[in-house]
Formats: sequence, C-alpha cells, structure tokens
Amino acid sequence: MNEAVEGANKNIKRILRKMTDNYKCWHEQLPYALLGCQTTTRTSIGATQYLLVYDTKVVIATEVEIPKLRILDT
Repeated sequence: MNEAVEGANKNIKRILRKMTDNYKCWHEQLPYALLGCQTTTRTSIGATQYLLVYDTKVVIATEVEIPKLRILDT
C-alpha cells in the first residue's frame, strides 16, 4: 500500500511543480492539484477517485450553468 501512496504523492508533486513558479507558494495551489488528481479518470480502473469515494460524479463550478438575471426595459 505504501507504493500506491508514494506514487500518488509523486504525481501531486509533479503537478505542483508545473503549477508554481517558486516553491514558496505551493500550498496555495495544493487544493487545485488535489482536485485535478481526484477528478482525473484512471484508465486502469475506468473511474475517478472521487467517484469511488463518494459514489457520484463531481460537478466542477465551471460546468454549472447559472442563468443570468435579465432586466427588460419596457
């Protein structure tokens, strides 16, 4: 099981290296890196980690369409 954890940590570190310019602000990007890891479909199991844990598909805020309030001039 330690190998799986080490592999996941390696992936998160790789993502954080690509997302940050310096190592001082990596903690600000960590939630986004984790969200990316948890919502990426794994080809070996055909599902996301989020789906396996919560038994539902994740809805990212950019996928939700919020209708705009339109004010009509009459």
